[in-house]
Amino acid sequence: MRVGGSLRLRLLAGTLAWMLLSVALAGWALRTLFQDHITQQLQAQLVVQLDQLSASVEWTPQGGTAVAPLAGDARLAQPLSGLYWQVDQVGAAPQAAVARSRSLWDQVLALPPVPGDYPARGYRVLQLHDAQGHALLSVARTLQLPEDDAPPLRLVVAGDTALLAEPLQRFTHLLLIALGLLALGLAIAVAVQLQLALRPLQLLREQLATVRGGRAARLEGCFPQELQPLVNEFNHVLAENADMVQRARTQAGNLAHAVHTPLSILANAAAQESTPLAQLVTEQVASARRQVDYHLARARAAAAVRATGLRTPVLAPLQALLRTMQRLHADRQLAFELAPQAQDGAFRGEEQDLYELLGNLIDNAGKWARTRVVVDVRREGDLLCFTVDDDGPGIPEALRDRMFERGVQLDEQRPGSGLGLDIVRALAQTYGGSVQAQASPLGGARLRLCLPAAEGGGAA
Repeated sequence: MRVGGSLRLRLLAGTLAWMLLSVALAGWALRTLFQDHITQQLQAQLVVQLDQLSASVEWTPQGGTAVAPLAGDARLAQPLSGLYWQVDQVGAAPQAAVARSRSLWDQVLALPPVPGDYPARGYRVLQLHDAQGHALLSVARTLQLPEDDAPPLRLVVAGDTALLAEPLQRFTHLLLIALGLLALGLAIAVAVQLQLALRPLQLLREQLATVRGGRAARLEGCFPQELQPLVNEFNHVLAENADMVQRARTQAGNLAHAVHTPLSILANAAAQESTPLAQLVTEQVASARRQVDYHLARARAAAAVRATGLRTPVLAPLQALLRTMQRLHADRQLAFELAPQAQDGAFRGEEQDLYELLGNLIDNAGKWARTRVVVDVRREGDLLCFTVDDDGPGIPEALRDRMFERGVQLDEQRPGSGLGLDIVRALAQTYGGSVQAQASPLGGARLRLCLPAAEGGGAA
């Protein structure tokens, strides 16, 4: 999944990037502070050694400088240990390293000239290097012994900065572990927070799916106040869409009624005459009626397909149609039956269209049946499939496709205009379904109609 295509991943990536940057900066700052701290500690230790050295220096009667052994740190007696001291004579006859610690071994610290503002009581911090090129942190001060003939001295105590490496490395290791655990905890917290924060969007998507699937007519649920205006706008659009579809269907019905009325007047007038003109008028009126019915059905179905939240249970309309057909064909004593294994379900469309689809199929079967018509309905994936079986003469295979064409009647002696099955095909295709003719197990014809199913059970 592309990061740019997912809001969750974009938010997660951006948050983690800033979090890692913040943790890295915090780690660098903590390491720098710790390095300054241990450097100050080393400097403080050097100042203590410098004070001890100042107290241990004396002027001998022979005119030389002597230093009493310094107590405290054994590294001063260990050669090249990294901790050193040195005493230089300054003044008119300067001498380098008139005394030095055993740790210097055969080395002499190269010290810069004594400036004029050298502190007499405090100390000056020097950056030196030993003979091997190692950086040294040094503190120095000048000392004037009380003897009259004693020259001024410069005392230096130096420590190798490598002494800071081990505690700094140990601190850095522990800091990396701590910051790594912190970053992991923050990443988990961010992921959980994003999941919780985006859960309302998931709920909104699920609600939209229920509306699209026909299980609801509007968005329901408890949403955060940031999303509630969006939900309200969605519901407003859904309501306007439903109202628009209803107005379109009403206007189409009104138009059909307005057209049928003058057509009926023309048909009645033509029926009273026996002239060729009257016969022509009768034929054209019948053709106009078929065209009006056909296009009205398609327009109504097209409007319904664009609507959302449509859901029509099928068993109740199917049973009502079977009872109606039983009465319409009572003179022939036909039995209209619902298959015992028929499944309940819901059609994702208008109830009126379902009545028209099934009514045409069942009525057509009733025209051809000898004794019975059996209707079954099954759920097949995303479709509801209806089968209408009759025990009539059946339909030759070569004519099964032509029977759905407009105006085609397989038997002119049978009542009808030949338009009903064409309307069924047009309506089914408009909804994304299909209709086809097959051989029936009852010996006659089987008409199989598949329509999109609404999600959920058949109960309204």
